[in-house]
Amino acid sequence: METLDIGRIMERLPHRYPFLLVDRVLECEPGSRLLGLKNVTANEPFFQGHFPGKPVMPGVLIIEALAQATCLLALETEPGEDGEIYLLAGVDKARFKRPVVPGDQLHLETILLKRRRGIWVFDATARVGEQTVASAEIMCTARVL
Repeated sequence: METLDIGRIMERLPHRYPFLLVDRVLECEPGSRLLGLKNVTANEPFFQGHFPGKPVMPGVLIIEALAQATCLLALETEPGEDGEIYLLAGVDKARFKRPVVPGDQLHLETILLKRRRGIWVFDATARVGEQTVASAEIMCTARVL
């Protein structure tokens, strides 16, 4: 099982602060599964307006964090060509179970379901502790931009 620190994540993903939403990869089995971590802190820029006095991580950013985790698994499975990045191709069956708030550690688990004609499909789940906070089926594809 491979782990990745923030430096190695930044070598793989083009995202940067404030939009890099994976702090560490705790476990990675290329071609199978990845477990990432996002530490949710009170100084996240989105908390200023979502919502003042009652900070809640936006659901779309939880999905984005899961999408970044899926891209990391895809890259660890098949590194791709120079200049190639993975782009979000679709989100199905998204569900949100409870709010994510400052101080939470968001565990991002993604499992590769299939890969066909350049589309990767993943089962993705975000958890805080043992409790599922969000889940979705996420699709991505590689493109040279």
